[in-house]
Amino acid sequence: MIKPQTNALEPDVVGPMLEELRKECLEHRFSVAPNPCVGAAIISKDQVVAKGFHERWGGAHAEVNAMDAARAAGIEESEWDAIIVTLEPCSSEGKTPPCLDAIVQAGIPRVGVGAIDPDSRHAGAAVRRMEELGLEVRVFEERGAFEGENAAFCAWVSPERARASRPWVIAKWAQTRTGQLSPPADVGEGRWISCAESLREVQRLRGEVDAILTGVGTVMGDDPRLSLREPGGGSAPLRVILDSYLRTPPGAALFSAPGEEESSGEVVILTLAGADGARWRALEERGARVIGLRADERDQVSLVEAHRWLWEEGLRRVLLEAGPTLLQSHFEQELVDQVRVYTGDVFGGEGVSLGQTLAGLSLEARMDRESGEDAVLEGFLL
Repeated sequence: MIKPQTNALEPDVVGPMLEELRKECLEHRFSVAPNPCVGAAIISKDQVVAKGFHERWGGAHAEVNAMDAARAAGIEESEWDAIIVTLEPCSSEGKTPPCLDAIVQAGIPRVGVGAIDPDSRHAGAAVRRMEELGLEVRVFEERGAFEGENAAFCAWVSPERARASRPWVIAKWAQTRTGQLSPPADVGEGRWISCAESLREVQRLRGEVDAILTGVGTVMGDDPRLSLREPGGGSAPLRVILDSYLRTPPGAALFSAPGEEESSGEVVILTLAGADGARWRALEERGARVIGLRADERDQVSLVEAHRWLWEEGLRRVLLEAGPTLLQSHFEQELVDQVRVYTGDVFGGEGVSLGQTLAGLSLEARMDRESGEDAVLEGFLL
């Protein structure tokens, strides 16, 4: 039975609430992309008793986090008069169950929706279903405000982007103040530019992606593990190596067993179809999955083919951790959607500078912040 009418869905009540939720959820925009920034609030006796936000890729959505917060505050479900959400609740299962089901199961009688989902595959589906089930639903048609703050998500669900059949790619690198990706030999053992706080941030970022993508040059030069260590959390991402001629050493650190409080995903090597059979077998014996793909005009693995393979494997959010050559190739072929760049308090260094490339990027929702001693730049390329 529907509870007695309250003011929970009145425009003068919901309008300011939606605006506040939209502003607060923007804090998480770079952690959830290409998913949208969404905020939710539980209403009881015309008061907001709990809020929730979608905070990380693959994590619980705003509605579920708001419900959990209400329960933690000791507010029984029977006292929940309404839920206000900045975006129509999801109606299909992805990395999490549908929020529509959680709302119905909690017995929330009223739902205020700030904007209909712009994804044509889902637009209006949850609203129609809730109305069929007898819930009181009010849509406040704040689509313009939502789209302005979620341009990355709107681009992601556009027909043009869907036809591209490639994952969302985050290009992450650390550089010196002069733009080199390798520090001077006497700094950070010739490897580390970022401070400890930034290194911890990168671990969290690794826990928020489906795969890490790098090149064989990085494997041979840095011998990285590309593993997930505390405070990464989450599931260890797939480790994907672009290696046209199978130069990956079978003794690389990638193949070492994870240590204590460390986890590592499967190693996949993308190479040219017909690459050296002996090397292929040796890498498979070390546990790698080796995939042959078509070449591009330079007789290298086609990046377009590599990204199509990632997409077909169901990998939707990929972290590109690579050297300047592979990074530059991704920018040139417009295969990057988001950047995170750490600039350490270090001058000089080895190799070419990406400074000019970075300066030439047109970034949406640009954010400049600090991480310990490092300057951090984040933004979207739409």
